[in-house]
Amino acid sequence: MKIELQGAAPAKSRPFLHLAPMYKYIIMGIQGVGKGTQAKLLCQAYDFVHISIGDQFRWHIANHTKLAAKVNRVISKGQMVDDDMVAKVVSERLKWHDWNYGFVLDGFPRSFAQTEFLFENYNINGVIHLDAPDSLVTERMMGRRVCSNCGLDYNLIGSRPKVDGICDVCGGTLVKRSDDHEDAIKKRIDDYHEKTEPMLRFFRRLGVLYTVDATKSVTEVHESIRDALFLPKEPRPLNSLTLHSEREHGKGLSS
Repeated sequence: MKIELQGAAPAKSRPFLHLAPMYKYIIMGIQGVGKGTQAKLLCQAYDFVHISIGDQFRWHIANHTKLAAKVNRVISKGQMVDDDMVAKVVSERLKWHDWNYGFVLDGFPRSFAQTEFLFENYNINGVIHLDAPDSLVTERMMGRRVCSNCGLDYNLIGSRPKVDGICDVCGGTLVKRSDDHEDAIKKRIDDYHEKTEPMLRFFRRLGVLYTVDATKSVTEVHESIRDALFLPKEPRPLNSLTLHSEREHGKGLSS
């Protein structure tokens, strides 16, 4: 597999509308480690777009698309959706090009085939790896709940509703995800270690991997990610030229 890491072209060689570089990140870790939470925080702070593969599949299921029946059969068994199906969904989503300042890709890639697709088509700036022990991840996933009406996520460990079993926003009933039973969780964790961890070693060799301790608080994990990527400390949306300038300044201070 031939993969090339390419930086943004010099500003003077690009049209004015493309002067500002875009930052494209992947966030990885075992399901339940907090990828979605951290991706959303990064996007809120720096005006990136959060592209969650799980959300894309849930949209298909909610809208009863042709893909939905296949996905339902797979996730109910705790298995990972096959590479071709995932790559198709990701490709369709990235074609929207609504990520003016960059994106955080959550849930992709999960295999070398998906990695090859992504690196051949997009210039990836960094891979954020959230690291936590299997026991903690299992505990978190067993405690997850979702509103059956509006889809808002909760966790009985760190993000409980005000009233047990009731959504704070719409009053809907909170239910456990169909794939959050012990056997399915163990299957997903085993699949992750078998298929995904070799890619982490590969990203480390490429020099694009940033491993962060995900056992800490949500705020501490966010700060660790921000520091690892040399992003500015102010949690505010930035235009991409400003972000690029402050990011490079941060790298210079750390060298």
